[in-house]
Amino acid sequence: MTAGQDETDGHGEPTGGAVTVRVLSLGGLPLPDAVLTVTDGSGAQRGRVRADSEGIASAPELPPGRYTAIVTALGHQPTARTAVVRPGHESELGTVELSPVGGSELPEPGLWRIDPAHSSVRATARHLGITSIHGRFNEFEGHIRVARPVESSEVRVGIVASSVDTGNAQRDEHLRSADFLDVANHPEIVFETAGIRRRQDERWDLDGRLTLCGVTRPVRLETEFTGKGPDPWGGTRASATATTFLRREDFAMTFNQPLSTGIAAIGTTLRVDIDVQAVLAEPA
Repeated sequence: MTAGQDETDGHGEPTGGAVTVRVLSLGGLPLPDAVLTVTDGSGAQRGRVRADSEGIASAPELPPGRYTAIVTALGHQPTARTAVVRPGHESELGTVELSPVGGSELPEPGLWRIDPAHSSVRATARHLGITSIHGRFNEFEGHIRVARPVESSEVRVGIVASSVDTGNAQRDEHLRSADFLDVANHPEIVFETAGIRRRQDERWDLDGRLTLCGVTRPVRLETEFTGKGPDPWGGTRASATATTFLRREDFAMTFNQPLSTGIAAIGTTLRVDIDVQAVLAEPA
């Protein structure tokens, strides 16, 4: 009997079956080196197969009964499922996503809305070359549409430019003027994703398009997923942090005051730090 064929009785009727699973990473990519191990009720191994290039593994020729299917892959946390085999049938375990060792489970697919009360968008600029000025935007909204694979997810954030707040009213008014944010002509700052790629563990590169002061340019956010869980109001929340650096001149913000020392009063680069907490609004 060749691999993949079921055992039959003397009349050609199948008496056994198979256990089949597709193994993916949390990013939705196949894990071709995954291993499916099948054990019976006594703990004895009844099958052990390696997944193919599509991440599919099938343990054939199993007598009818209840089994434990253990899925493993190098660098990932193992998982186990119960499989019931019937004569002539495959026990389909569907898709199993393995978490990286030390990793966290990613948010489930669906629409997640950013909670501004528990999120922040902050910017830091150098001043006089010796210190930093910190500011934040107090008004913004957005959503994250989580998909499978995760690389197909979408993010959109809209920020009210006039909500900039550095803790100094005079400076904030100057930042709202045409020298900087020009909020009269460009009231909203918008970020929309163009692609998502896993770097390692919970770290991702979030590529997108940032529209600031009427100029749209590609931006990459170095993003880290920091966890998910239930909230006190019966919902589910997920959180992430992100960082990027922007050159002011790329977005038509060229105002500066050169000093006699040759140093510009305001640094040419802005550091942007984002903390996001999102609530699952519409499960997929």
